[in-house]
Amino acid sequence: MSKLNPLRLLAALSLAGAAFMAQATDFTVAYQTTVDPAKVAQADGAYERATQSKISWRKFDGGSQVITAVASGDVQIGYVGSSPLAAAATRQLPVETFLIATQIGAAEALVARNGAGINSPQDLVGKKIAVPFVSTGHYSLLAALKQWKIDPSKVTILNLDPPAIIAAWKRGDIDATYVWDPALGVTKESGKVLITSGELAKVGAPTFDAWIVRKDFAAKHPEIVKAFAKVTLDAYADYRKDPKAWLANQSNVDKLVKLSGAKVADIPLLLQGNVYPLAADQVTALGAPTTQAITDTATFLKEQGKVDAVLPDYAPYVSAQFVQ
Repeated sequence: MSKLNPLRLLAALSLAGAAFMAQATDFTVAYQTTVDPAKVAQADGAYERATQSKISWRKFDGGSQVITAVASGDVQIGYVGSSPLAAAATRQLPVETFLIATQIGAAEALVARNGAGINSPQDLVGKKIAVPFVSTGHYSLLAALKQWKIDPSKVTILNLDPPAIIAAWKRGDIDATYVWDPALGVTKESGKVLITSGELAKVGAPTFDAWIVRKDFAAKHPEIVKAFAKVTLDAYADYRKDPKAWLANQSNVDKLVKLSGAKVADIPLLLQGNVYPLAADQVTALGAPTTQAITDTATFLKEQGKVDAVLPDYAPYVSAQFVQ
């Protein structure tokens, strides 16, 4: 029987240990079909290289579905809007916001179908409006109705996810919808925009998207969360340095189209319609501004009967430690 070479044994143990560590840090990320510069990094595998992990990317049609997956433990990192985030925090789910992905502008909007007889906001009374419930679109729709002094009970609000909205729109089953791409692009082809989330933000109803992480995963793998945040912020910085040059690179546009489902012609407007906070802005944003925004959103959701209560403090659900 030959003796084991100590060096070979050490090397084998090291490789086994490295393989175990790699396997231990594999994780699942829930993403949505929003248009943002970081999708180029996603397509390029930059997140995998930075985190030195195998990432399973799962596409979701709405934030409430993401929250359910994160709460179950099936997903460790997820992309959600401020409304489902507020609902999740109010339920005291074990999550924390570690990055503001975008301050929503023209990327979400209320669109009325041509031929539905909607020429002004007041014409929405008696009409069917589709929106994914407890989404940023839902929050914005209710805020818009409040702004126009329209009682929500005077319209029929249907709970549909974006793919179902597209199908219902094409059949003529709905009169209007508050949604994001790719459904937004489809509806705009045969409809008109009544208001955007950017316009609502100016009258006191801002919405944003954020990256959240399970607290247990973040506590165990803080270096992975930091690396994930850095890749995202580097992508934002690359875009904001020269948006025109960035868009002139057809490869960037193609990757956005592939992962979002948006039309090529709509990409510039959708990117310009949102604000992608840089690293220097994140530290400040991931403090009192975000905590207050979640509180305000939760308060609004309670008024609408979507959550039972408002927590006295939402600070435990927001953390700037991963973008320091």
